Amino acid sequence: MNPQRRTLLKTGALAAAMTGIGMPWLARAAQKVRVGYLHTPAVDGQIWTGLETGAFATQGLDLEMIKFTTGLELFQAMIGGSLDMLSTGAVVSNFPARGQGKVFLLNNVEYATAQLWVRGDAGIRGAADLKGKKISTTAGTTAHVFLDRVLKGAGLQEGKDVQIVNQRMTEAVTSFISGAVPAVALWVPFDVTIKQKVPDARKLVDASAFYPEAAIVGGWAARNDYYEQNPQVIQALIKGWVQANDHLLAHTDEAVAVLQQKHYPQVPLADMKDQFKASKYFTSAEWRAKYADGTVTKWLQQVTDFFVQTANIANPVPAATYFDPKPYLDIVKA
Repeated sequence: MNPQRRTLLKTGALAAAMTGIGMPWLARAAQKVRVGYLHTPAVDGQIWTGLETGAFATQGLDLEMIKFTTGLELFQAMIGGSLDMLSTGAVVSNFPARGQGKVFLLNNVEYATAQLWVRGDAGIRGAADLKGKKISTTAGTTAHVFLDRVLKGAGLQEGKDVQIVNQRMTEAVTSFISGAVPAVALWVPFDVTIKQKVPDARKLVDASAFYPEAAIVGGWAARNDYYEQNPQVIQALIKGWVQANDHLLAHTDEAVAVLQQKHYPQVPLADMKDQFKASKYFTSAEWRAKYADGTVTKWLQQVTDFFVQTANIANPVPAATYFDPKPYLDIVKA
């Protein structure tokens, strides 16, 4: 265990002992939880904030953070048993619809994190100009879900009117930079590289153009067996997340600066602030209302419908079944 994590655990345990909160849970050794994540602010912003502030340590959790490149790889690892739970983007609406994973917590709406960039020399002024063009992206991800909305809005059909080049996002961006493709659908912070390497590149549209009718949400899912067997861990994780989320929103400038300095040093602070704004965050109380009135379930189902269609999921599990709002609603009171 690194010194920082050890310090956080000690601090959290002391605070809990002094206040009398969570003492039975903390009386035991910290519970290690293997968490897979994507290194993008929309996915790991609350996690790093919670680790920096001791929010998860206070709940007796020792999060072992394991980074992945795409949500597809995250779920494959979790299904294989090498992760207990994960935090990701739109893919959280994919595998659970196949019966692989239980969704229990939402991070944000990826309001403008998915973006479509075009080269300045490609002659693309609007979405209709994409006809006959190649577009690089990572299939089955937030960027792909967003791109599908863009194409449908322009009356274009994937595979017929445009050619989708499926690559890992790093390779997709490289293809765009090299000029191999005139357009790329990505998620932040990959836009930073585009702006640095292709000065005449232009953001054609981002996901905010389709909110709230086509909102893309990101959040947490746990392995089915882990979720059933560890309700106390799920509750502790939610409690830590609630504290981190509300700290992030109440002290945004400070929290984002810490995120940039310690976890995104390659991203200029100004760009980091823009990326934070690209997501739509809600206070824990605001999330509670959206859990309770079915808004979250609706948002999840909209993206599940995309995966059912594009991935030919047979007998899909509806969001109303694979998403469990009860632990959150029990913890965050109205």
